[in-house]
Amino acid sequence: MGTTPGHSASRVRIEGRVQGVGFRAWVEREAAALGLSGWVRNRRDASVEASFHGDAAAVAEMLRRCHRGPPAAIVGKVHVLAEDEPATAGFDVRPTV
Repeated sequence: MGTTPGHSASRVRIEGRVQGVGFRAWVEREAAALGLSGWVRNRRDASVEASFHGDAAAVAEMLRRCHRGPPAAIVGKVHVLAEDEPATAGFDVRPTV
């Protein structure tokens, strides 16, 4: 949900071999490089969940990158969900839920 033109927000849940391969750190670096705010965390079901806020083109690029992931990952599926949480400052790695 954006409050300004050109702003976008998405939440994703990524399945596959995405834990124990540096996925969260990779997401944090990639999101920061794209100027996005948000967060990333592992889930107990072995998936990774992330929230991205920022320029619509940058969010779209981050979603594209999530389909590939870092070199050791094997991404099986990326679920793109609507994001209703407000944007945060910066990008955080959150605890597992």
